[in-house]
Amino acid sequence: MALLSPFSSRHPMALVVALLLLLIAMAARPGVAKLLYDQVDITWGGDHSFFYMEREGEDVLALCLEETNGGSGFASKDAYLFGRFDIDIMLVANNSAGTVATFYLMPDDVPWPYHDEIDLEFLGNATGEPYTLHTNVFANGVGGREQQFRLWFDPTTDFHTYSIEWNPKHIIILVDGTPVRAFKNHASRGVPFPTWQQMRLQGTLWNADEWATQGGRVKTDWTQAPFYAYYRNLRVTPCVPSPGVAWCGDEPTKSGWFERRLDVAALKEAQEKHMIYDYCVDEKRFKDKGFPAECTME
Repeated sequence: MALLSPFSSRHPMALVVALLLLLIAMAARPGVAKLLYDQVDITWGGDHSFFYMEREGEDVLALCLEETNGGSGFASKDAYLFGRFDIDIMLVANNSAGTVATFYLMPDDVPWPYHDEIDLEFLGNATGEPYTLHTNVFANGVGGREQQFRLWFDPTTDFHTYSIEWNPKHIIILVDGTPVRAFKNHASRGVPFPTWQQMRLQGTLWNADEWATQGGRVKTDWTQAPFYAYYRNLRVTPCVPSPGVAWCGDEPTKSGWFERRLDVAALKEAQEKHMIYDYCVDEKRFKDKGFPAECTME
């Protein structure tokens, strides 16, 4: 991986130098894709997290977690209603037990009992164990729709692309272009689906050792800190409706325009190989009240 060496968060002058290099690179890149620096704001932990430049000319945001700072995070400057969101992430290396890096969509200023949310959470691990991708979907304040996957590669040695496709028909979660999860819009049958709340793309790195690794049995080893997760190359692609439709929210219910966006065969294969938890088959969890309605819908 060809990176300029990240500057230590413990040396403020080095952070100033890093920012100056970033500004110089921005001025020298007319007519190219936006830098991540232009697209997001660091929302917390800014005294520990920083941007730096790759030799190829792309900027990287390094989020930092230490025992004393509680982590860090960013949010996109813009909010969106439907679209495709792709970002490249390199996760915490070595013993990352207890840490959680995230990539998700969530609205501003919507009361918690009514908010929508689409989550990807990367659960840290003890050295040598695979990472777990934990996903969830909230609609009108109701979540509890967890699916988990074992990543089939080492996500700490290079960047990989994680994507959320959100349109009026589906929410599709992809890893390096492979769909691993799809949540279909069954609103017409009484299942809430995110259709009206504009959401910001957000990313965080924080400590969740009360639950993240082996159900909280493995705690964060702070002697390994600081922990870093790296984000780059954010691409946001607006939702495109079918011909003759003004915008995606007006897509007719019977339209198959967005059905073509989901590779059903690839999704089935990925789930058979890599899914380790699906709320829709957790009989113990739902033995008293029955499975959620969407679990029995095609």
